[in-house]
Amino acid sequence: MSRTTPSRALLALCAAGALALSGCTAVDETPDEPAAPTQDDAADDAAEDTDDTAADTAQDTGDAADETGSGGDQAVGEVTIGDGVTEEACPDGVNPDNGCIYLGVLSDLTEGPFAALAVPITDAQRAYWQMVNEDGGIAGYDVDIDTYTRDTKYQPAEHAAAYQQIEPNILAIAQSLGTVNTESVLGDMDANDIVAVPASWWSGYNFSENDSGLILENGYSYCVEAMSGLDWFVENHGEVQSVAAVGYPGDYGGDSAAGVGQWAEVNGVEDVTVVPTGPNQVTGTQDAVVSAVAAASPDVVVLAVGPAETAEIVGKLAAGGFQGRFVGSLPTWNPALLQSGAADALVGLYNHLAPSEQWDGTSEGVAAMKESLNGEEPANGGYIIGWMMSYPMHAVLEQAAENGELTREGVRAAVDGLEVDFAGMAETIVYGGEGKEVVPSGVVVSTPNPDAPLGVESAGGWFEGPTFDEVDYTEACSATS
Repeated sequence: MSRTTPSRALLALCAAGALALSGCTAVDETPDEPAAPTQDDAADDAAEDTDDTAADTAQDTGDAADETGSGGDQAVGEVTIGDGVTEEACPDGVNPDNGCIYLGVLSDLTEGPFAALAVPITDAQRAYWQMVNEDGGIAGYDVDIDTYTRDTKYQPAEHAAAYQQIEPNILAIAQSLGTVNTESVLGDMDANDIVAVPASWWSGYNFSENDSGLILENGYSYCVEAMSGLDWFVENHGEVQSVAAVGYPGDYGGDSAAGVGQWAEVNGVEDVTVVPTGPNQVTGTQDAVVSAVAAASPDVVVLAVGPAETAEIVGKLAAGGFQGRFVGSLPTWNPALLQSGAADALVGLYNHLAPSEQWDGTSEGVAAMKESLNGEEPANGGYIIGWMMSYPMHAVLEQAAENGELTREGVRAAVDGLEVDFAGMAETIVYGGEGKEVVPSGVVVSTPNPDAPLGVESAGGWFEGPTFDEVDYTEACSATS
């Protein structure tokens, strides 16, 4: 078993504030194109078509062997390199004498439902790898995530097309946003030994029968989050006799609702209401949810929706005299909600759940993250997610290099038994296990506060309740659709 943490030199560099970063997210469709807009102007560019022409795609794939070593593995010094790794320096690389490791990013960067979160996720990953490169890179190689970043608009077909375009040129995938999107290419990833870090938290990733050991989870699953969140609620707000689960069906809301159901079974709560819904782009409003929850009148509502739906549901129910409270999954919060008409209701009735420390955390990981922005706050908590989810890829690349195999097969082999401590900002994970062997259950609960960083104040440190130890977590809590 290996244990991989950031080097002392890397952390010292962060503490010294010596890192200067550009503040834009790359959505390059070819290596020569300029970086895509940051979150500030992404909305203005949402209507632009960022897809490659057929000629661009042919050039990318046809030139893959020349650009990224696709012609087969080759020994360079004591490290064997293969697809997605070159002896030539990265474009705009930090260290001109280093080679280059190319990682892919498949995200929702313009017009999809999670773009507001995904843009800062990607910005944080760019900042993280810039920090690594400033510290010398990995085994004589800088890491590039800009060249093969693609906007998938949170559409499985777009995701699959972008994956096929970048696959010949990358070593691994630094971000694959969306469970269904990732599932659409997982078979090909398996055939080509491509490891990925997901920007989603489906419970199926905790079992190799679903992810073939290729997915580097970060934090708990939505299913476990619901259990731990309800345990926290009982400890802090009293006994629960009725509960409602509101969420998007499938890997997100469906997984969360399954966790609510398992929690209720363990804790003897028979009054459980499940209310499926969709994003407002699909449903128009959340009026049907508001009516269903008002009729059920539960003690607590577990939300697994987007920020806009969270504000509408909480605000309308509070205005109607609802007496219960809300706990919201990781993607339910955005500090912009404190500028909405639901702000008072959210401050009074809602708590946010997260698998990592927030901006007010005290770990080395949080300190390094803050230094990457020179102490300035990001637009929202997506930046925290992006920083946290970079640690597993960093660890597995370092382990593969230590093993002398910076190849796809070498990276895949390095996953089994890999221990990652996230520099303290998230709970340690040992990869290669099944179910409870790999998934943590600790949750950081926060309360909205207009005066707090990113609009939330942590209610305490890690909370781990008793329910997860009692459930039979031997398969995915829900299907992906």
